[in-house]
Amino acid sequence: MNSQCSGLQGRVFVVSLGLMLWLTACSDGDPTEKVLVIGIDGIRVDILAETNTPNIDQLIAEGFFSDEARTNVRTMSGPGWSSMLVGARTDKHLVDTNNFTGNDYTTYPEFLTRLEQVDSSFNTLAVVDWAPLATTASGGPLFSDAIDQLLFFDGGQEGYHRGDSLSVAAAVNRLESEDVDAAFVYIGDADEVSHATGTYAPEYRSAIEEADVLVGRLVAAIRSRPTYADEDWLILVSTDHGRDEEGGHGGDSDSEQTIFFLAHGPSVVREPIETPPNIVAVTALVHLGVEIDPAWNLDGRSVALRVPPGQ
Repeated sequence: MNSQCSGLQGRVFVVSLGLMLWLTACSDGDPTEKVLVIGIDGIRVDILAETNTPNIDQLIAEGFFSDEARTNVRTMSGPGWSSMLVGARTDKHLVDTNNFTGNDYTTYPEFLTRLEQVDSSFNTLAVVDWAPLATTASGGPLFSDAIDQLLFFDGGQEGYHRGDSLSVAAAVNRLESEDVDAAFVYIGDADEVSHATGTYAPEYRSAIEEADVLVGRLVAAIRSRPTYADEDWLILVSTDHGRDEEGGHGGDSDSEQTIFFLAHGPSVVREPIETPPNIVAVTALVHLGVEIDPAWNLDGRSVALRVPPGQ
């Protein structure tokens, strides 16, 4: 089943009779592995540390966290999200700026499409409000129509504060009540606010606090699932780049290249590791029991997982 939805146009998906079957599917045996990846655009790690983020802090306290990860690509959203979500460097997926034209997502698809290629029975969901991730704008999309549900809310038209809220509300609705195996949710307002007001502006901190509230809603949605006790949810949270002193990015300063990586869930173990951005996709795939094929030629590796499921 493939579908794309524009939330701002009011189109919705209706939960089918399949929900009744899902409610009894995971009552016995080992927990069913699930993944939620949350991407928060443009978060500078030192500002994050100084900001009131109780939901992220709780995930950190219970999981694995690094605020010393380094992006190994140009500090722009195009290469940042591409490398993170496909599990390969820029010289492979070919997105080096915010112009996605000429990408090689056919060879290096993002992790949700990769899941569908491995096993189409996976139920996949992506909810975003930055156009190149879901539309043909600027040479996109990053996410393909192989994904079961690809929902787009146009932050460029409506504003990213509203777009983020709509995106998370739609994701919450589906995470609470549908048989989702793997999901990605994008939160973009903090990046826009910092561009407009600066790295050290109170508005940037407020936007990060708003992002934390949205993270809390997503986590609460997962924990409210009727089958949550029979599931093993891996929650991964990261950012595509940091910021310079003025609020921009795109350079190679430490504050722009340093990013954070957060992993939370029953299968997570704390370990000292290097955390380049392309680990996110591979870690998500491994948690879901996918064997990484060397022919995929990925650069990432699985990190922070106690034992790969089924091994």
